[in-house]
Amino acid sequence: MDSDLTQKSISFNSARFLISASRLDECLPDHGAEVAFAGRSNAGKSSALNAITANGKLARTSKTPGRTRLINFFSLNRENARLVDLPGYGYAKVSRDMKDDWQQHLGHYLNDRRCLRGLVLVMDIRHPLTEFDQMMVEWCEHNQLPLMILATKADKLKFGQAKTSMLEIAKKLKDYQCVEHLIMFSSTAKRGVDDCRQALANWLDAPEN
Repeated sequence: MDSDLTQKSISFNSARFLISASRLDECLPDHGAEVAFAGRSNAGKSSALNAITANGKLARTSKTPGRTRLINFFSLNRENARLVDLPGYGYAKVSRDMKDDWQQHLGHYLNDRRCLRGLVLVMDIRHPLTEFDQMMVEWCEHNQLPLMILATKADKLKFGQAKTSMLEIAKKLKDYQCVEHLIMFSSTAKRGVDDCRQALANWLDAPEN
């Protein structure tokens, strides 16, 4: 085995929790390569992260929307390669001020984090392209940040229905250059996990700008 860490293949099963941050100035030093996961509350973001890393306890899952309230960093076996779980956005039962605070710090991370290589937008295939989803797509397009969309909970639909939903999502996004991957995903059935891992590895392997 090559002893040079920069030559190692990314192993998502190696993911381990590093730190949580509530603000940009509490984040890890801004170097290396990160891919961040974003999604509306209850879209299945934590479950997707757990499926991709084959670690059911990596990201907290809950039936209560909005449990992810911090920016959570996870290390991989490659030095300075990380996955990042961003705060869920939506109808969490918290105060308006706290929601505004989350949104402000999320914006700071997305706008100012130089080592961010791509964004994974997690959306429920049954309720795709919400106002939040559309906002994130527009942001990635404006900032020329590669975007992967995981259409989660595909197991909740019959395959024909899921396929139709995917075609409708693709049609609505066809003019966006930032969308590099659109993947039908199910954390329960493990559908789309391998495709997602390959795309993530390609982003994390990309040379620094």
